[in-house]
Amino acid sequence: DALYDVITVGAPAAHFQGFKNGGLRKLLHRFETERRNTGYQFIYYSPENTAKAKEVLSNINQLQPLVATHADLLLNSASQHSPDSLKNSLKMLSEKTELFVHAFKDQLVRSALLALYTARPGGILKKPPSPKNRAEESSPPDQPLPPMGRQDSIPHHSDYDEEEWDRVWANVGKSLNCIIAMVDKLIERDGGSEGSGGSKDGGQDSSLADSITSHPREDWYEQLYPLIVTLKDCMGEVVSRAKQSLTFVLLQELAYSLPQCLMLTLRRDIVFSQALAGLVCGFIIKLQTSLHDPGFLQQLHTVGLIVQYEGLLSTYSDEIGMLEDMAVGISDLKKVAFKIIEAKSNDILPIITGRREHYVVEVKLPAGMFESLPLQIKEGQLLYVYPVLFNVGINEQQTLAERFGDVSLQESINQENFELLQEYYKLFVEKMPPDYISHFQEQNDLKGLLENLHQNIQAKKRKNVEIMWLAATICRKLNGIRFTCCKSAKDRTSMSVTLEQCSILRDEHQLHKDFFIRALDCMRSRQTQGALNESDDPETGCLTDNKPTSRHFYPVALLLVSSHLLVVWLILSLALLLAKYQ
Repeated sequence: DALYDVITVGAPAAHFQGFKNGGLRKLLHRFETERRNTGYQFIYYSPENTAKAKEVLSNINQLQPLVATHADLLLNSASQHSPDSLKNSLKMLSEKTELFVHAFKDQLVRSALLALYTARPGGILKKPPSPKNRAEESSPPDQPLPPMGRQDSIPHHSDYDEEEWDRVWANVGKSLNCIIAMVDKLIERDGGSEGSGGSKDGGQDSSLADSITSHPREDWYEQLYPLIVTLKDCMGEVVSRAKQSLTFVLLQELAYSLPQCLMLTLRRDIVFSQALAGLVCGFIIKLQTSLHDPGFLQQLHTVGLIVQYEGLLSTYSDEIGMLEDMAVGISDLKKVAFKIIEAKSNDILPIITGRREHYVVEVKLPAGMFESLPLQIKEGQLLYVYPVLFNVGINEQQTLAERFGDVSLQESINQENFELLQEYYKLFVEKMPPDYISHFQEQNDLKGLLENLHQNIQAKKRKNVEIMWLAATICRKLNGIRFTCCKSAKDRTSMSVTLEQCSILRDEHQLHKDFFIRALDCMRSRQTQGALNESDDPETGCLTDNKPTSRHFYPVALLLVSSHLLVVWLILSLALLLAKYQ
């Protein structure tokens, strides 16, 4: 009557590169520190600034083609002389243009432009074209953009006008306003009020009104065309400057040490690809098993999906590096968004598009499943994930780390991810409907669970498995995806999953506490015996107070016969070997 998903994965880590110098978390911190301390060679930008630069560039690549497309659709509506179509096209153009303008309202772009001029002062951008005023609206449309130029002499820094950038992107908004005004005028005059509209702006607009009255189909297009050209020209100027300045910011990231940066990028890609593979698997499973749950589907497109990783790595030796890799790889999953599309054939493999800073995974669903989705999801809304990692090392190496080593890495990871989990909970409470929240909180006291989790993280207790139970419970109650990770996804994950299964049976399905250990022994004898026989983790049993059963199901007589047969085989092999060399 219920389904509980948990996915076991090996720790996403760059095993082939080794962990002699640590994992990604330490390597990235060291790289940033060295880069900051050698700033005389380049201009230092923080990781937040470089991430912002990549985000703005991504917005440019997405929004500029959209604005251009909607501008062309507006012209197409004008040529058809359709007022309703013209209004709809203008609405879409306005929305996308406003998003485009808003993307550049950032101090980073302005400061990067100044830094670029300071570093290469010979390159000077001339002033951009201003939006045509009403007296110029009927001027020829083919106005070329002012070219990039270089002055004969190197200018002083004061030659650069920092306010010029504000005027450049503001011109896009002004161009849009001219288009809106013209569309309003055209529709108004087409409705029979040409005379009153022309008297306001003098002879220019009177002749324009007469022209529109006599040739309405031609003039709608002709009057809008030069304004659309100006909008595209102003957009081109913004894009040109922004791309140069933000690319300059990104190049500074490589200026310190290109080989070192490339190795770090390679390591990060290796780790991320492993984490992404597991995430896609988990998302598809969760989606297909929750299609019947309207609350989950609403949460999916309204808030996003919590993805909780339970780490069992120790903070000792190589596993410190693995944990550092895993922490960064899981954090990088914030860059991933999902989009659900209808499968048009039997091929239902997911499709991944995008670049390092923004990936979209298209998940295909058969027509029947797809039709059951909410409208927002069917229309292609991006679905975001919120990954969190909680780690509690539980093997004998962790015993050594706690007695003689350092567990600060685990403590900091747990604290940082608790804050992320808390942020998701706040977002969940804010965005989901009050009726759903009240019903949800009656069933699950999430606030109390979060407080308990925070207390356990602060307690710094050795091998505090309560952290794992609380995090797992919160994730399940928030309709999230659960992952359990150790080095190989074999021994420790098996011990954890079997214990979780019995805990769910006890807490959710009335398994009597007297049968808990018996059920656990039964699950482990069947599911983990092969792993236990070759286990390199002698303390995996510390997930509970009892050790896993050592019973096996081979008859003693068969083992005795097998041992005698083995001796006979060895004697015969030795005899044949001696005969061969005589």
